[in-house]
Amino acid sequence: MVQMFVNRVGLDLHKRAFVVLADAEQQRFLPILIGPFEARAIAMATQTPGERPMTHELLGSVIQTMGCSLARIEITELKGQVFYAFLRLKGSDGSYEVDARPSDAIALALYAEAPIFVAEQVLDEAVVLSAEAEEEEKDEFRDLLSGLFSDDDALDETS
Repeated sequence: MVQMFVNRVGLDLHKRAFVVLADAEQQRFLPILIGPFEARAIAMATQTPGERPMTHELLGSVIQTMGCSLARIEITELKGQVFYAFLRLKGSDGSYEVDARPSDAIALALYAEAPIFVAEQVLDEAVVLSAEAEEEEKDEFRDLLSGLFSDDDALDETS
């Protein structure tokens, strides 16, 4: 699992809402399409609560009232275009795992100041590299290829 942070929330060119998670180095970015209401909740999760609780505030209150805390959220799977997540709760009588939509889990994590983790497998399938990381990866690949055959090796095989 890799700890990630909300890098941005917004709309793409087609007016679809998304959230982008980034690793600590901001080398890997994980874009997740979400609904507009979920985008609003994520954007507002770190702001002062309003007059009436939003869903993530309500859920946070329920978790706390039940004697638990949100230890972390985990985005664990990607099937097709659908991401899957879990809330990891801790209570005095044990730990609990609760299935959740990633957008709801992210809003709750921001509200509860809990860490966000993403499985390596999900990152392997859906991550977008920063321009710098992509260039480093290309350079490493070039170095690898250049080390496979030297000019002398190529001559030895033809003789």
